[in-house]
Amino acid sequence: MAVATTAKKWTLAELHRLPDDGNKYELVRGELFVTPPPSDAHETINAKLTSILTPYVIEHGLGLVYHPRAVVRFEGSEVEPDLMVRQPHPDPRGNDHDWTRAPIPILVVEVLSPYTRRRDRQQKKNLYADAGVEEYWMVDPEERTITARRPDGTEKVMRDVATWHPSAASEPFTFSAREIFD
Repeated sequence: MAVATTAKKWTLAELHRLPDDGNKYELVRGELFVTPPPSDAHETINAKLTSILTPYVIEHGLGLVYHPRAVVRFEGSEVEPDLMVRQPHPDPRGNDHDWTRAPIPILVVEVLSPYTRRRDRQQKKNLYADAGVEEYWMVDPEERTITARRPDGTEKVMRDVATWHPSAASEPFTFSAREIFD
């Protein structure tokens, strides 16, 4: 009996042929990830983070806060972060099929779930670092923490107070991490 010794490497073309069936399909360096729709608690955390971050992002001219269906594409990989902050697409016609030209986010946030915990902490963290994302937050609802991977590769676990200081902002942004979990 023959046993496969290597896993299939997926391509972006194959990814884009998958059905729009409510699941999220992402490709990280040839590995396909399928995630069921998020829970209400997961989306509530995203909504709270959006309402907290948006005024700061606008005030400092950092771009916009984007949600899933907006993607990060890098070296044959394509992922849909739970939330990201980046400048608008440079194509004034809004060519949403050309994600390869979309600006790299300055902040990417993934809310960990039982389905995504391992990939968010490993494959996606490495992909975002290689793509040049300034800061990556792993929000853990179980531990009630935000782990920030900083540009220098260090990680900081934030429990009570969360701080983000993007390079393009004159002052840091600080908020109570409890706001997103309560």
